[in-house]
Amino acid sequence: MRVTAETKNATRQKIVEAARQLFAAKGFEASTTRDIAGAAGIANGTLFNYFANKELILASLVAETTAGIHADWEHRSLEAASFEEALFEFAAAGLRKLKPWRKQLPILLETTLNPLNVAPPVDAKAMRVAHLETVTRLAKHHGLGELSAVAIQLYWTLYVGVLMFWAHDKSPREEDTLGLLDSSLAMFTGWLQPEKDSPSEKKKEGA
Repeated sequence: MRVTAETKNATRQKIVEAARQLFAAKGFEASTTRDIAGAAGIANGTLFNYFANKELILASLVAETTAGIHADWEHRSLEAASFEEALFEFAAAGLRKLKPWRKQLPILLETTLNPLNVAPPVDAKAMRVAHLETVTRLAKHHGLGELSAVAIQLYWTLYVGVLMFWAHDKSPREEDTLGLLDSSLAMFTGWLQPEKDSPSEKKKEGA
């Protein structure tokens, strides 16, 4: 019997929702794929047709949580006085959105969201692409033009570092994380200016 795309999507959503409830009740580590399959009402083997492991289910949940944040905050960030200020507002909004998954973030940052992962899974890739596309649009809005591949990679590495720090931050109101975010973005935007003023960029501007 042929399984339709609609049925596949419904099954996938059942798995994700079952995992959401189990992770909240038992924690990520204590929840097994067998538990998730049972809660979703499917065979354990069926689950692996949709997700190869728990980390990919977690990535899907996190991607779902952050969906829409880019559109919601991009307009506000565009009104910021500087690119650095815009990035800070955008990144800080992302932290607030990710708060329900804060304890599980190290798992993703070491696997699917790792900057060194050249072939991230679909959900992780979509989350990364959406975030970086917003960053590049903000850069253009603030007169920095098209960010280079090196600049984008540097930004993502710094951002992942902030997320990893935040996952373990015990400071009041996570003030240490906000301080790290502020200094990281100051370093990034400061690095961008010499890149923008490089001979190759000046040549482009004079063309």
